[in-house]
Amino acid sequence: MPAPSPTSTRPPVRRGLVFSIISLALIMMALDATIVATALHAIQQDLGTTVNWAGWTITAYSFGFVLMLPITGKLSSQYGRRRVFLVSVITFTLASLCCGMANDIYTLIALRALQAAGGAGFTPSATGLVVDYFGASRDRYVGLFGSIFPVGAIIGPIFGGLFVNYWSWRGIFLVNVPIGIAIALLALRFIPSDPLRAPQKKERKDPVGLALLGCGVFGAMLAASVLGEKSASALSAAFLAPLAASAVGLWLFVRHARRCDHPFIAPNLIYGKDFGAVNLYNALVGGVKLGVVALVPLYATNRYGFDALDSGTLLTAQGIAGILFTLGAALALRRSGYRPPLYIGTLVMVAGMVLLAIAPPPGMGAYLWLAIGAFLVGAGGGIINPASRNAGLQLAPGQASTLAALRSMGLQIGSIATISIATAIIAAAAHPGPAQAWFYIATAALFIVALPIVRRMPEYHGAW
Repeated sequence: MPAPSPTSTRPPVRRGLVFSIISLALIMMALDATIVATALHAIQQDLGTTVNWAGWTITAYSFGFVLMLPITGKLSSQYGRRRVFLVSVITFTLASLCCGMANDIYTLIALRALQAAGGAGFTPSATGLVVDYFGASRDRYVGLFGSIFPVGAIIGPIFGGLFVNYWSWRGIFLVNVPIGIAIALLALRFIPSDPLRAPQKKERKDPVGLALLGCGVFGAMLAASVLGEKSASALSAAFLAPLAASAVGLWLFVRHARRCDHPFIAPNLIYGKDFGAVNLYNALVGGVKLGVVALVPLYATNRYGFDALDSGTLLTAQGIAGILFTLGAALALRRSGYRPPLYIGTLVMVAGMVLLAIAPPPGMGAYLWLAIGAFLVGAGGGIINPASRNAGLQLAPGQASTLAALRSMGLQIGSIATISIATAIIAAAAHPGPAQAWFYIATAALFIVALPIVRRMPEYHGAW
């Protein structure tokens, strides 16, 4: 359903305040991804589990996003952006409270998936609110979303390191509770009520498509996790069975989407003209970058022996770079178009990953060297953010919530694959630090191979 056009009957909107409330929710969501990365080692030790299962506290979060994002995108359009935003904030906050009280890794993983189910509503509803209420400035405000997420990368590692070092890893979840309560109260007071909508035919759901996609993604995650356990074999049934289930589930999902009258995700939005290239780039480059960044603290601990606070603050460097370069790229986007920043940003991230992988030169400390590498990864991510976000939305502004959900889903799929494969390699390696360094080299090579995708993405100059 197309977004309702602004009319004179709508109450005046305090855009700065509404954008601040939205931003606070997105920061909370980003905070929870980076803050958990600093606590993986502590969670592993306290709950008596392996690094592989500890890594699932990140991948389960991504898994919940993948399944719920398209649903929340549709719900946001059908029932109202504000209503979905509020329900999402409340769900996320309650799940965070429960995560902080979990006593075993399996319960924590399940609660992380529930937490993500709440957080999945943030981006679609927030994007819809901006498109609905921000008029001709919507392209710039949407572009600025990319500068919000790095804020979580800056403050998350600091809080995470402080909690782990001086209290408990449980604090990384409990900190969301007062923030979530504040967001809900502010949203109730200042975000305009959803406009009345004419009665419409109830849209049919697609539980079969949801189940098939969930089977495909979960099977791949489980296969990667099993392969990472010590003494695991690539020929074992424990590995081959979930891998086969994943392949069959994804194939059936694509087949089902083509034949279903009301698919879980419309096929043209997945691989249609222009949409396909945008989604592939977001998954291969944007999503993989998220996974790489989430594992930087673990890398610093395994290879250089940094504690939780020092390893976590490395993400501060990439967070600062992400904010600065996203702001610059968003302001320049109407002149630069989409493709130039995508080329430049991807190459800058390649340079950052190579620096992370190789040893620091003589006379330079490991912390400064890793911080420079992380800064370059963040800078490249900031450069590509506005272009990769607007390239999809500009194709169909009326479907802003669904397209924002689909982009976020692509990012999460890329992140899931990256973290699952990386933690499997790390867990199986005799020397985890060097093994992860080679993984960064492989990721840099993947980004170079992905560059031709940019040529197939839509180009556009000016406001949309």
